[in-house]
Amino acid sequence: MLTSDEKKLIQQVWEKVLGHQEDFGAEALERMFITYPQTKTYFPHFDLQHGSDQIRSHGKKVVGALGNAVKSLDNLSQALSELSNLHAYNLRVDPVNFKLLSQCFQVVLGVHLGKDYTPEVHAAFDKFLSAVAAVLSEKYR
Repeated sequence: MLTSDEKKLIQQVWEKVLGHQEDFGAEALERMFITYPQTKTYFPHFDLQHGSDQIRSHGKKVVGALGNAVKSLDNLSQALSELSNLHAYNLRVDPVNFKLLSQCFQVVLGVHLGKDYTPEVHAAFDKFLSAVAAVLSEKYR
């Protein structure tokens, strides 16, 4: 699905994400909770206040999982299999939420990467995050 050039772009940009995983992840989650308040229903036990330790910790996990996917661009299904199982069978998260979080993460990338978040990078990340969402949704079928 991703071309070799898109894979290179994703990997290059991911280098700029490293060191900011917790911040970017927390910001993406907070944006999702504000923009799509219905997503809060999956986190009834979380302190959803700006900068809470729970949001920061979960944000770091989310971005860590994306980092794992970046390392496994040629085999996303295997790399994300456990997460797909967890979200489908245990957490029962509506798969549309993966797309919502993807959109919010792209906004975070755009804000923090500025001119480095070119239209080509945006297109590559959109394809990548769509593929991640599709893999996470596979177990729902």
